[in-house]
Amino acid sequence: MKYYMAPMEGITGCVFRGIHHSCFPAMDKYFTPFLSPTENGKLTPRECREIDPERNKGMYVVPQILTNNAAYFIQTAKTLKSMGYKEVNLNLGCPSGTVVSKGRGSGFLAFPERLDAFLYEIFSGLDIKISIKTRLGKEKPEEFQRLMDIYNRYDLEELIIHPRVQKDQYKNTPRMEMFAWAFSRGQSPVCYNGDIFRAEDETKLEEQFPSLPAVMLGRGLVACPGLLGEFAGHRSDTRLLREFHDKLYEAYCQEFLKTSGQKVVLFKMKEIWCYLYTSFRGGEQYGKKIKKARTLSDYNTAVSAIFQNCDLIPGGGYGGTP
Repeated sequence: MKYYMAPMEGITGCVFRGIHHSCFPAMDKYFTPFLSPTENGKLTPRECREIDPERNKGMYVVPQILTNNAAYFIQTAKTLKSMGYKEVNLNLGCPSGTVVSKGRGSGFLAFPERLDAFLYEIFSGLDIKISIKTRLGKEKPEEFQRLMDIYNRYDLEELIIHPRVQKDQYKNTPRMEMFAWAFSRGQSPVCYNGDIFRAEDETKLEEQFPSLPAVMLGRGLVACPGLLGEFAGHRSDTRLLREFHDKLYEAYCQEFLKTSGQKVVLFKMKEIWCYLYTSFRGGEQYGKKIKKARTLSDYNTAVSAIFQNCDLIPGGGYGGTP
């Protein structure tokens, strides 16, 4: 089984994945939070920093592109190839209302004919590996039958399926019957993504799909950065988690403190703690204190308290949307 780090906007950026890579077993692939190109494939300074090869050394990084404009996708993919990237990923999974309203992300799934034409154009115009991260549809999982017919026409490097529809957001449970249907009919390698929070979740998935080649980990990996070790039967270590936290905190301070102030550092760290506190037994009260911190001093006091007073939950602990 191969394991991938999911693209989580605002969380699994180059700083996070670099620190994670230095502290824990390597993921097979690291997907960047989406790049959103405009005319001529132009990217923002922040996006350029995100894909800077110097910031992604030693990792197999896959830049993800969010667009419904084939020309923008092609130009951006060519730029990424010139930088040394071997694979790009098309985002057809983002359920955000602002993205969907523009017909991008999972909103693009509501227009299968346009999507087919888009895919034909980018596969005709590029010689780089292209994978797709998709949901089952916009409103009903049955939409995926039509979408799968389209995906099977193209030589995808991989089809990463999050078995929810856009309207589900991250609620309800993954629609495993439709995933099983898709897995049995996919012409390209299929990767599973969705609600793998604990070692037992991964075991159950492998038992159900023993030939599944890959799993993408998102919220569960942020909540339990040592989740791969848990899969192998190695209990997460509080000391190592603290080391990971401290390296990440220091990196964010170096990145943002002088230019943007402590509010940005607090925001970045608090986003991670929305998930991370759930891996601590009795961590909820400390998670609230971290959330309420208004200064870095208050934040560090609250973080020290959770590490001193709470044990990690074996197997990972996250179980729902924060």
